[in-house]
Amino acid sequence: MRITSRRKATITFLVLGVGLAGVAVAVGFGWIILNWREGIKVFLGVIFFGAITTGLVLNTIFLLREIRRNEQHDSFINAVTHELKTPIASIRLYLQTLQHRDVDESQRREFYRRMLDDTDRLLGTVEQVLKAGVAGHRKSSRERISIDFESLVRECVEVARTGHHLQPQALRFESASNNGTIVSGDPEELRTAVTNVLDNAIKYSGDQVDVSIRVEAPDEKHVRLSIRDHGVGIPPAELKSVFKRFYRVSNRSLAHIKGTGLGLFIVRAIAKKHGGRAFAESLGEGHGTTVIVELPRNTSRENGAVENRAPEAVRENRA
Repeated sequence: MRITSRRKATITFLVLGVGLAGVAVAVGFGWIILNWREGIKVFLGVIFFGAITTGLVLNTIFLLREIRRNEQHDSFINAVTHELKTPIASIRLYLQTLQHRDVDESQRREFYRRMLDDTDRLLGTVEQVLKAGVAGHRKSSRERISIDFESLVRECVEVARTGHHLQPQALRFESASNNGTIVSGDPEELRTAVTNVLDNAIKYSGDQVDVSIRVEAPDEKHVRLSIRDHGVGIPPAELKSVFKRFYRVSNRSLAHIKGTGLGLFIVRAIAKKHGGRAFAESLGEGHGTTVIVELPRNTSRENGAVENRAPEAVRENRA
């Protein structure tokens, strides 16, 4: 396998940093051994060389992170460029065909349909990038309201089923909550998070989409959404990394699956903004993936809703 220039630079910086740190430690210990009887000199020397070694280590870590971030940024630019270029080229081809050739009405309608699909793809890519920027801000400018999270997830499932032209059994929804799933937050942001997880599960399921969605209240303080697919899976070492900005799983079999590497980053950012968390579970490649989103439960609103419905129930009983 050919080593890229960036990888060579990474190895060079790593070796240089480790080497300099080793030299600093060796010089420091040598100086201490030679001057062990000079108490103040030894004390100051330990502090001095400790500071140098710490600086070298931190500088090496910083450089490696910057190199890795630049690699991810370049991967993101390439992915977004492809996501934008492909539908634009497709739309241009259909328009040129319509301009220079006479096509029948049925073929014309098919061209229009495909161009609309391409514009939807373009719009989706742009919205994903914009949402990633908004999700990066911890505070939301919108006012939070009480939301029935189970109903919101059901709505997202129906939209995903329709948008991906799936059979009902491909997306199976299950509710295991008997005590309510009211949360406080921004419905648009939560809808974005749920939709991103569903789209990922469908995209990485392969030809046979089999996704199970489960909403439950595991305790009095939390509401949990679990979305499990039976697709390609994620190596255990990369379960945390998939939530980083621009990160994509290093699997050659997934090279044909396009994306910006922002979907799960947005999910985690929205979950954190709402006081919750997002994480993934997988036994490895070929064993599917479960993405879990956990949010704080708004029990005060649930109690209020029950109290508001009580009079209506009494009136119905009296009738």
